[in-house]
Amino acid sequence: MRMEPSSSFGTSLKAATLMAPEVEEAVEVRIKVEEPPQPKSFLDDGFVFGMAGSGLVRPKGKVAQVVVEGDTTETQPFQVAIVASTMINHTLVGLFAMYQLLQINNGAVAPTIGLSAFTIFSSWLIADLGSGVLHWSVDNYGNGRTPVMGNLIAAFQGHHSAPWTITERGFCNNVYKLCTPFGIPTVAAISLLAGPSHPMVSLFFTVFCTMEIMSQEFHKWSHMTKATCGPLITKLQNVGVAIGRQTHGLHHVAPYEGNYCIVSGVCNKILDKSGFFRMLEHIVYKINGVESNSWKLDPKLKAKTLRGEYALNLNDYKS
Repeated sequence: MRMEPSSSFGTSLKAATLMAPEVEEAVEVRIKVEEPPQPKSFLDDGFVFGMAGSGLVRPKGKVAQVVVEGDTTETQPFQVAIVASTMINHTLVGLFAMYQLLQINNGAVAPTIGLSAFTIFSSWLIADLGSGVLHWSVDNYGNGRTPVMGNLIAAFQGHHSAPWTITERGFCNNVYKLCTPFGIPTVAAISLLAGPSHPMVSLFFTVFCTMEIMSQEFHKWSHMTKATCGPLITKLQNVGVAIGRQTHGLHHVAPYEGNYCIVSGVCNKILDKSGFFRMLEHIVYKINGVESNSWKLDPKLKAKTLRGEYALNLNDYKS
């Protein structure tokens, strides 16, 4: 006897067949919704110091961590070439500027030495201020996609996720990125504009650019122990020529809103007590609505800045 399928069974089967694409689509949507958010990289605007909320996990212990794709703590030949040529150029330009000054002084050695020493000291002092402005800007604005400065920005911001990584870099590996803004073209252009009749201008900016490049090495020293640094570097830190460990250590207190100067750190107290950088952040925000990274980490700091309360008290943010 032949059995015919019931009409209800056929209808159910047909309905299931017709609904299959909709079911598949619903499953796909559900899978998409349940996918975890993709971590943000140094190329994204959400890369806030490589800390919590940026998609990167701060490693436990002193584990080296590089954030720029292709970066390494091992010194490369091209880095040595860039730094060596830059330093040789700056040294020669500085010496030639002092020779020109000697000629202007009709060969008088004492005034030449005095003016050169004053110019070098002034340049070292202003370089500390310059390092603070640079450090503040790359810490708080831009990302790895920013033209020209992208790699430098990513390196500074990522430094907060593993600050000891810098201590594993050799000299050339550590400072070569700063040879882009403060290298041979910059010094050559300034010396050309200053001309032979203004050697102090050439000397000032040559020393300034050299100190800005060296600031990253001074920065590295501030993360090293006394035993690792040795007595000479420790002496330079103690007398205030290079920034010390305790002074720079204050910068690594969330939300990282102060103590940006990394040549000697002598300008830090003045800048932080006056609220200089908070005032700049307020101006930037008024112009384009962009918040600094330190604001993103601490809404309280943002609120104070928008009220015009610029002066900083780092003790407020240690908890």
